[in-house]
Amino acid sequence: MTSEPNRVVLTLALLALLIVCLGDFASVQANRIVPGQGLGLLAGLGWPWMTGIVVGLLGLAGLALRPTGRRYGLMLGLSGALLIQLPVALAWFIQQHISAEQPYARVGLAASCWSLLFIGALLLVELQQRVVAGRHWVKLILVLLFGVSWLLIGTGALAPLALLREYSSRSSTFWQLLYGHLSLVGGALLASLLIGLLVAWLILRVQPLQRPVFALLNFFQTIPSLALFGLLIAPLSYLSAHSPLLQQLNVRGIGWAPALLALIAYSLLPVVRNTCVALQGVAADVIESARGMGMSGWQVFTQVQLPLALPVIIEGVRITTIQAIGLTAVAALIGASGFGSFIFQGLGQGAMDLVLLGALPTIVLALLADALFSSLASWARAGVQR
Repeated sequence: MTSEPNRVVLTLALLALLIVCLGDFASVQANRIVPGQGLGLLAGLGWPWMTGIVVGLLGLAGLALRPTGRRYGLMLGLSGALLIQLPVALAWFIQQHISAEQPYARVGLAASCWSLLFIGALLLVELQQRVVAGRHWVKLILVLLFGVSWLLIGTGALAPLALLREYSSRSSTFWQLLYGHLSLVGGALLASLLIGLLVAWLILRVQPLQRPVFALLNFFQTIPSLALFGLLIAPLSYLSAHSPLLQQLNVRGIGWAPALLALIAYSLLPVVRNTCVALQGVAADVIESARGMGMSGWQVFTQVQLPLALPVIIEGVRITTIQAIGLTAVAALIGASGFGSFIFQGLGQGAMDLVLLGALPTIVLALLADALFSSLASWARAGVQR
């Protein structure tokens, strides 16, 4: 009995093969201003690299035609090898095309390199579900990928990468923006969690409040982020002009204050909705048992309902955090600190690597938040089951 082809892996492998053969792998620039010259895999790396990558992708496609348990393991290994060799291939590309007499030259990542990275990540997502202990193998592949990358960065082999050039000239600003980004997200998350839990507890006790409260929170979600930032400028400017205390706190029509208020407004709906759903899902007999033990309403809420509802509440916090990380980047348009400053500066200067210096850390923060809160939700769910 023959197994059905894995169409996902087959399609991704053939797509990667097409992009590798037709697209540029990286570009070489004499300096930041001069447009780069794109080089394909063959011209940029030579026949050995070209042959290895093409054979690896063809092997991946061939294994996907008749997949079995063992072949899925081989496919996962090939996908991991294709990913891990990317930083090594970039270091080889730099060595071949950048000399010591070119101190301002830089190498930019082109379509083939980004595509291999993206398709490799999709392959890992697909294959980890097909292999025994697949998640552990994927974690090992990612550790090796980051380890090889950091080793090459530490030795200076990847120093001419345009992205690293941009970072080296703005390293102090980068860490300041990271602190500002995390401060806004953390402040919005803490405030929305405290307010959201209180609002959820209140509307569950006073049922007529549910409809108007959710209507208000849904209304905030319908306002585009830039419009909400703009709406907050005038009232905050007025309040700041007439309040010495707000002036001392540096509350103005632009900056951190309107950004924080907008983030809180956007963050409340997921927290309140998930909290209400979670608390309403607690079995009635459990609540009655707690009340029969003499617990007050607040004790029932904090000691019974809240712990049982915690996994679903954490899912709401996860959604809120990821949303806040993205919106904080947009808040740079009104002077708030965050990686959006790099993004909009890069767009204004036509410097895509500066855009990436702001966009990539934002994506990484969102992925880390997703992994952290997903793990916390799993831990809380396991605690409830126990």
